[in-house]
Amino acid sequence: MARPRAATYDDQRSQILRAAADLFARRGYTAATLNEVASASGVSKATLYHYFSDKHALLEDIVSSHVARLQGIAAEAGGPPNEPPGSTQGAAEARLRRLVRRFMQAYADAQSEHRVLTEDVKFLDERARGAVLDGQRQVVAAFAQGIAACRPDLRAELHKPMAMLLFGMINWTFTWLRPDGVLTHADLGDIVVDLFFGGLPAVTAGLPLARAPSLASSQAQTPPAGLR
Repeated sequence: MARPRAATYDDQRSQILRAAADLFARRGYTAATLNEVASASGVSKATLYHYFSDKHALLEDIVSSHVARLQGIAAEAGGPPNEPPGSTQGAAEARLRRLVRRFMQAYADAQSEHRVLTEDVKFLDERARGAVLDGQRQVVAAFAQGIAACRPDLRAELHKPMAMLLFGMINWTFTWLRPDGVLTHADLGDIVVDLFFGGLPAVTAGLPLARAPSLASSQAQTPPAGLR
């Protein structure tokens, strides 16, 4: 008969994963050690090995769990809401707007996990990397389907590129959006959907004029990677 798990098993496992994600995001996957993970988690190395066989297993769990969460959001927020008949176009736009906002909220709660996914997935073995990439493709497909529903007049081959352009606006925010800055992830989510659907003139999620200078000084000084 299998030995039952302790009531705190899942909580301690989650604690280790969060500490490892923060450490990998800060130090880099290759530089971080299991001794550091154990120390940051507040557990012994023996306890760490009780949950994860090696550092690779930690990385795989961090990125696969994060992608699974994003897949769940895409399935939930991208699903058809209870809209009255005749409002198909408006419902499609509402779904895509909700999807973008939910993703930005998810990124706010998992900045370390998203950085690890973006920067360290290359260190996974072929099997694990393939599974993660398949999950990412499903997320992109959900966005592409949302765009297709909003703009059925677009050629089909444009749906995925448009989805990738949209991801380009939100996926790398962890490189420049500061937690203590004047813009929150929720603020930026509103700006992204306004910009995507209506262009620059449509952006309405602005800041009070008195706070505008601090935006330039605190968040616009460091451009995203690739624009430096």
